[in-house]
Amino acid sequence: MAEPAGKRMKSSLPLCRAHRSSAGSSRARHNLSAAVEEALCGVSSLLWDGAYRLQALASVFERDDVALPRVASFFHQEALKQQDETEAMLGYLAERGGNYCGKDVQKPGCEVVCAVLPALELLLLQLKEETGVLVELSQLAREQGDPHTASVVKSHFLAPRVDRLKLLGDLLTSARRVGCTNDQTGGFGEYILNELQEELTR
Repeated sequence: MAEPAGKRMKSSLPLCRAHRSSAGSSRARHNLSAAVEEALCGVSSLLWDGAYRLQALASVFERDDVALPRVASFFHQEALKQQDETEAMLGYLAERGGNYCGKDVQKPGCEVVCAVLPALELLLLQLKEETGVLVELSQLAREQGDPHTASVVKSHFLAPRVDRLKLLGDLLTSARRVGCTNDQTGGFGEYILNELQEELTR
């Protein structure tokens, strides 16, 4: 059955429920709808959460009972990329005259992860979720008559994720081939992956 005209499908965009719109108070604001401003604010918070989760995963592999320094370095690098992207989105929001509200920091949700394979799978799920949200944000901006935001989201935030998803797929395949498991029983496979990680991520 066709969807009624004018009715939008349910969105998974992380909107900021307590958003304070800058409409009427910002001189820099131009062609930035309230819906796009709120969505940019919500997506920025989602990206911050992702960076915090990646930092927490990196710390798991630095523990003395895990000790996989190159894997830890990989997650640190991913966390830094995520922080840079979040800061770029906040910078763009400020340039357009929008407000960022922020929110309380939540637990990263990776406390039970103690092996490479589930950590990589968690990162893959995170990147896929963020990619879907960014696609929705780009579509929303187009619907709201804001092609500039749609273009910026596509080129600066979506395009880099394609390469990251491909790299992550390669790493997951390699992790399974060398015998990594969902717990710490795949120790030798994790050691091999740790030794090869630098070459794999070049």
